Amino acid sequence: MTVHPPLEQIPADILAAADYEDRAAQHIPPPTLAWLAGGSGTEQTLRANREAFITVRITPRLLNNFQTASTCQSLCGTSLEHPILLAPVGHQQLLHTEAERAVARAADATGTCMVASTLSSLPLEDVCAATAASKWFQLYWQPRREDTLRLLSRAEAAGYQAIVLTLDTPVQALSRRAHIAGFRLPSDTPPNLAECKPLPQRALAPGQSILLHGMMSEAPDWDDLEWLVTQTRLPVLAKGVSHPADAVRLKTLGVAGQIVSNHGGRSLDGVPASLHCLAAVREAVGGNYPLLLDSGIRSGTDVFKALALGADAVLIGRLQGYALATAGALGVAHMLKLLREELEVCMALAGTPTLSDINPGCLMGD
Repeated sequence: MTVHPPLEQIPADILAAADYEDRAAQHIPPPTLAWLAGGSGTEQTLRANREAFITVRITPRLLNNFQTASTCQSLCGTSLEHPILLAPVGHQQLLHTEAERAVARAADATGTCMVASTLSSLPLEDVCAATAASKWFQLYWQPRREDTLRLLSRAEAAGYQAIVLTLDTPVQALSRRAHIAGFRLPSDTPPNLAECKPLPQRALAPGQSILLHGMMSEAPDWDDLEWLVTQTRLPVLAKGVSHPADAVRLKTLGVAGQIVSNHGGRSLDGVPASLHCLAAVREAVGGNYPLLLDSGIRSGTDVFKALALGADAVLIGRLQGYALATAGALGVAHMLKLLREELEVCMALAGTPTLSDINPGCLMGD
């Protein structure tokens, strides 16, 4: 199949945000597409994330007044025009030559909060400078605390407004689809990690596992999290939450918000869909606490369903990558515009003028 370069205009056949998924196959080499589209293991969780949204049904209400309708809110001190954020997606130069700079321009044009990845193709300072819109920095814990602290300090100095600490992938599960397709990540060290140093190789005792006793010895624990929260003036959100008990403990330790996520089906395969974990986590942390969701969202109606089940906002990952590869900054901005319009149509037809009107009562019971 011929792979075409990114377009300089919006394709006429893109009528919904989800259309970018099919279109992207024309613009992404097959091995890279397998990396972007695939999940871990046999992709049970990847499929479950999408199927969860299909099973949720909305019950419309009639004759509500929309004179003061709004999609605005504030989360962790960040003012949002709408509840749709751009999730952290690493290695974006695999999808477009302008990489995260193009996504940042799209965020700027649409008033969208962007979450820049530790594994971005460009330095975090360059990504931040490319948009005047709100921006958060996604942090991967580094084996040396001083390296983690250096990333925190750089994010603060650059002007990021919050830190998103990813916790659900201390080791990366195998993507069989990407492996079979022959995909390999770039061999170059991501620019944000150029100054980070690995720990000396740990000597293992006879019978010890290189993964359980070696690699996992570098993963953060609860003490590390408690330390991290005290090292920055920025709010820290935890990404990768699915269990209510973890959610309660994270809140108790001072985490400012949480993201219910299974890494888009890229962490442990066979876990429940993020959407199915959402209501229990919301109940555990209470109503007045920032809670977001990612994994599986393809439409504004999906956004509505996530909000109804307890999310304050959502993050968009794969659709971002598909739109970037298809038409660069213009594609990402158009995808966000479509998602927002789809959400607003859903709000109008469901009879919910504001985000606070979207609640479990908007959904049909079993």
